[in-house]
Amino acid sequence: QVQLVESGGGLVQAGGSLRLSCAASGRYGMGWFRQAPGKEREFVASISWTGARTYYADSVKGRFTISRDNGKNTVYLQMISLKPEDTAVYYCAAGSTSSPTYNAAEYVHWGQGTQVTVSS
Repeated sequence: QVQLVESGGGLVQAGGSLRLSCAASGRYGMGWFRQAPGKEREFVASISWTGARTYYADSVKGRFTISRDNGKNTVYLQMISLKPEDTAVYYCAAGSTSSPTYNAAEYVHWGQGTQVTVSS
């Protein structure tokens, strides 16, 4: 059973930065998703097992960076230039293969989520 534990969420002003972490073991492609109140869960970013391939949602390109340290079994989401519309619960997910994907249906394991709130 893969257990995913997110951390690093919080309250930040617009233009600020946060780094989310996800502790996870296994040779999986990993992804970050988010869900804002009243909205569907949406893809944010994903990374392959080796870290060589990454995908980003258009809304976060140039502001968010996904990375991983397999020695520490941790995946990161560095977020800069945060906007109020980035406010959401952010979820870490592990896929069924080593490849990254933007499709939530291809992720098998999910964390409990961490709240990110960006004030204007």
